[in-house]
Amino acid sequence: MRSSTGCSATWRLCIADFDVITFDCYGTLIDWETGISEAFAAAARKDGVRLERATVLRAYATVEPRVEQQSYLPYRHVLSRTALDVAQSLGWPVSGDTDFLSASLPTWKPFPDTNRALERLAAAGIRLGILSNIDDDLLAATRKQFTVDFDLIVTAQQVRSYKPGAAHFLTARERIGEARWLHAAQSNYHDIVPTNQLRIPNAWINRRGEKALAGGKPTYEFTNLTQLADAMA
Repeated sequence: MRSSTGCSATWRLCIADFDVITFDCYGTLIDWETGISEAFAAAARKDGVRLERATVLRAYATVEPRVEQQSYLPYRHVLSRTALDVAQSLGWPVSGDTDFLSASLPTWKPFPDTNRALERLAAAGIRLGILSNIDDDLLAATRKQFTVDFDLIVTAQQVRSYKPGAAHFLTARERIGEARWLHAAQSNYHDIVPTNQLRIPNAWINRRGEKALAGGKPTYEFTNLTQLADAMA
């Protein structure tokens, strides 16, 4: 049962402040950096190429937003184009299938804190949602990794747009209605900056200890989902 007065003295955030929390999925709930780097490493090994995790992730972080900013493509196509461009930038001439990222995505695991935090929030009566740059079928496969259900799902496939575009957030706002809503995400660029622009309260799950971008100062900041659950549930 949710309490109307239960507040966290540490974070000064009352559980009564929000009825709904939406999450970015990959990077916030799912450890996509491990998933991406392991998929690249496994595919490259088939061509006799060894790739370093940090090098792959740096290249990926540069290439994927550039691909998403072009005309809308299904996310599995974004993954394939990104994989090919990253491989070329690293001097790896891919000889096999460039769909290795989308093929591996259903196996990408939640962070160790994810499911327990989601369970605590759900038990406190908070409605949960996901706003993700993903295709519906790929997210459906990922949802099997979670131990809770989600009341609201907004994907790139549904809105034919990628964050940091506003379409995910405007669609979520329309579906949520008058309920008090908090959006939680790891990416300052994809989620915190645009929700600030739209005046949507947000929680930055700053897993990497990064500095906020211009316009990216969050409403609340936590280093992991356990801290968010401590403040809310």
